[in-house]
Amino acid sequence: MEKQTTIKDIALALRISISTVSRALRDAPDVGEETRKAVKALAEELDYQPNKLALSLLKKQTNTIGLIIPNLDWVLATMVKGIDEVALEAGYTVMVCQSNESFGREMVNTKRLLESLVDGFIISVSSETTIFEHIKKIQSKKIPLVLFDRVIDSISVPKVRLDNLEGGKIATQHLIDQGYKKIALLAGPENLNISNERKEGYFQVLKLNKQKADKNLVIHCDFNQDYAYMATKELLSMKNRPDAIFAISDRLAIGAMLAIKEMGLKIPKDIGLVGFNNEPIAKLVTPNITSVEMFAFEMGKATAKLFIEMLHGDTDMSEKEIIVKPKLFIRESSKRGVNDKP
Repeated sequence: MEKQTTIKDIALALRISISTVSRALRDAPDVGEETRKAVKALAEELDYQPNKLALSLLKKQTNTIGLIIPNLDWVLATMVKGIDEVALEAGYTVMVCQSNESFGREMVNTKRLLESLVDGFIISVSSETTIFEHIKKIQSKKIPLVLFDRVIDSISVPKVRLDNLEGGKIATQHLIDQGYKKIALLAGPENLNISNERKEGYFQVLKLNKQKADKNLVIHCDFNQDYAYMATKELLSMKNRPDAIFAISDRLAIGAMLAIKEMGLKIPKDIGLVGFNNEPIAKLVTPNITSVEMFAFEMGKATAKLFIEMLHGDTDMSEKEIIVKPKLFIRESSKRGVNDKP
């Protein structure tokens, strides 16, 4: 392996002190112009690269953001793209760690990023996370922190989130407006705030429209297509089966669609279907799936901008919260024509 050029090599070649080389490279005013030019010319010729770790320790700044996410599904991957775009423009590198929905891995990722001296953290918590000591540790060290998407309401830090309550409302109201009378819900893990907020929107709209809220029609499952498939088979095997399903992610909606088709039912005539996230696959399947758009890329950009504002600002931003409004994209899976209605 070729030996990397050091300040000492430049100093020996020019027969000057190491400190003079260091000052010349930093454009210190006490170094003569001729010496400075000679040092920089030789540094370029020898492809000298400064020790970034040493400089980071000196400045106590690495220009690196530690990003912890539950997984790299389409939604979070799109958010990461938005975060990275803004970070790059601002001169920051993003170090991405996945918890894979594991609280233990989230703890390990936090510890390792702290050891890497990142300038701050952007975190979306795992579905297992119910204890927040690792988050509080970041706060206690006065390290900038922004929570996004899956946030923690009980901790005062800047947050970027979707209005999940509104997303649950518009999806459920649309199904009611299309004439569906018995709407089931494929919800996510019970301790996950985004799942519970969407579920609350569902219940609020049922109540508003004087439709019975049947807890037997609500099934909690992981964000997994196979779980959704099995849950839908269970729902459709009921004596009075639902005539519509609201799935709180498009991944769950795809699993539901597979089960519906396997049982010989027609979408949307026999059963309506609405998903959430508006992933590209929602437009590729037949029939196309109605879905709630959460503007993942824009959420990612807003998160990074908030982080950089916090990093360089002087004001207390601990209570600042950006709430992104969802939008329903109506497609074939829930649109009933006159001949489709019972």
